[in-house]
Parts: sequence; C-alpha cells; structure tokens
Amino acid sequence: MPNRKLGRVTAHRNAMLRGMVTLLLDKGKIETTVTRAKEVQSIAEQIITLGKKSYAYREDGDKVNAYNARRALYAYITKEDVVEKIVSVIAPKYVDRNGGYTKLYKTGFRRGDAAEMAVLTLVD
Repeated sequence: MPNRKLGRVTAHRNAMLRGMVTLLLDKGKIETTVTRAKEVQSIAEQIITLGKKSYAYREDGDKVNAYNARRALYAYITKEDVVEKIVSVIAPKYVDRNGGYTKLYKTGFRRGDAAEMAVLTLVD
C-alpha cells in the first residue's frame, strides 16, 4: 500500500501506519506530519471502502462477501471494537459517497524540528 518509506524499515512502517489508521477511525481525527498523514489518508480510504462493502453485502444478504470484507478489516485494524465501529457507524454514513472520506488540513510547522504538521479528519 504505502510507497513512502518514512525513514523506517518495512515492519516498523507497516505497524506505525496500522496504528495510525486505527486511531484515526477510532477518534475521528489525528495530528501528525503531512507526509505521514498522506499515507494514512490513502490507507484509511481503502479501509472505509472495505467497511462499505461489508455493510452493503450485509444489507443485500450476501454473507460470503460480507465475511470476506470483514476478515480483511480484522487483518489490518488492530482493535476489534474499531472494526465494529467501521461496519456499524462509519460505513453507513458514507454509503452514498464515492471516496473522499477524509480531509487533510495543514496546520503549520512543529516547533522542535520544523516538520510540517497536519490534522487528518473524517468528513461528516
């Protein structure tokens, strides 16, 4: 999924991004550097689309595809209650929207190292 290295080895980078996506979907907003936020934004969009598939298939009665989408969510998201929140709260909110579930706001520069900071939020 990600194509930026973010100064980390692969396992550390993947674990960091999984944690940040989980936190974004749990809290609805995170503050981080612009580069990390762009990576998290890309992955979060894909995760929400999976949640929509799970929700849509559940409404249609197609249990096999709903289970597959839910398994993919459990494989990436680190907290089980966040997966349930995705399927029951977040996915129904975006069922009529084709992408663009997150918004990135640049907030300035961090004081310590002058890294450009951003706030990543879920769109209402």
